[in-house]
Amino acid sequence: MLRAFLEHRLRAAWQRRGALAWLLWPLSRLYGALAARQRGRYLSGARPVERLPVPVIVVGNVMAGGAGKTPTTLAVVAHLRARGWRPGIVSRGHGRRTGDCREVRPGSDAREVGDEPLLLRRRADVPVFVARQRAAAGRALLAAHPGTDVLVCDDGLQHLALARDVELVVFDARGSGNGWLLPAGPLREPWPRSIQSPRAPGPHPAELVLWTEAPPPGGSAAPHGFVATRQLAEHAVRADGDQVPLAELRGQPLTALAAIARPEAFFAMLRDAGLTLADTLALPDHYDFNSWPRSLDGRQSLICTEKDAVKLWSRRPDALAVPLRLAVPPAFFAALDERLAARGYHPATAP
Repeated sequence: MLRAFLEHRLRAAWQRRGALAWLLWPLSRLYGALAARQRGRYLSGARPVERLPVPVIVVGNVMAGGAGKTPTTLAVVAHLRARGWRPGIVSRGHGRRTGDCREVRPGSDAREVGDEPLLLRRRADVPVFVARQRAAAGRALLAAHPGTDVLVCDDGLQHLALARDVELVVFDARGSGNGWLLPAGPLREPWPRSIQSPRAPGPHPAELVLWTEAPPPGGSAAPHGFVATRQLAEHAVRADGDQVPLAELRGQPLTALAAIARPEAFFAMLRDAGLTLADTLALPDHYDFNSWPRSLDGRQSLICTEKDAVKLWSRRPDALAVPLRLAVPPAFFAALDERLAARGYHPATAP
């Protein structure tokens, strides 16, 4: 609980250049210097960059915390399949207790493969591999599923050891916050990027920016970005796959739980859907529930995110998970197709 409180305070501080941000500013200068040095080692060839034999699309953000990468990855994979591609997904599997390279299967344990990779495997129904090094995950996936002709890397925007053809940079309503690097601000790398500072050796990867929420008024983080709309599905899902319409839950006192980067955003969407939240539980991102001390009122239905459900259902099979849908403008996918085609990549099969 203390960790969740501190994370909330820090995220609030990142939205303006207040006293706490100024106090941390010297550390952000050090962080920036170390990050620039690391990037320079890849640019100079001191550290190798591996290119895989298929196009690589990286979905990530320059902001610390979630900004909608997982729903964006799902939308991109669905589009690629509709276009005739045979995609696979690679990820580090943040928060898992293992460190090897392994395939994620629908029945995998989230503690072994990570909550987001497991959710992606179940929702996208394409091969998913996790490894500390994304290139290793990519090699293993292509060896096990040789028909795969495009890889989507979930997160890893700053993981320059893997060459990429297209970078999809995701922002939410926070924009670039106060514009400072960690820990004084939310940025993992300077934004906007400098044209004079390529991110990796060789051809500069094509860049697309997607807002998963409406940009903040006057935001300057990505004026050229596409704007998507995210909303809750009209139903919740039980552990056995049964669906419960949200309309049936209106008027009932509910306990809402979220162990994501921005729990309050999920709670707000539930309220906007007309649900009554008698209690809300904001837990740290990627919380594993193993040490969860909270006893819940059994008279109230428990409602959570899909990401939480892959871990929570083993303890609370009665929990209801509400899927999140991302409506991406067709122009964004057209731009993605154009960038792949410009690099000579086309799907092997017709849509």
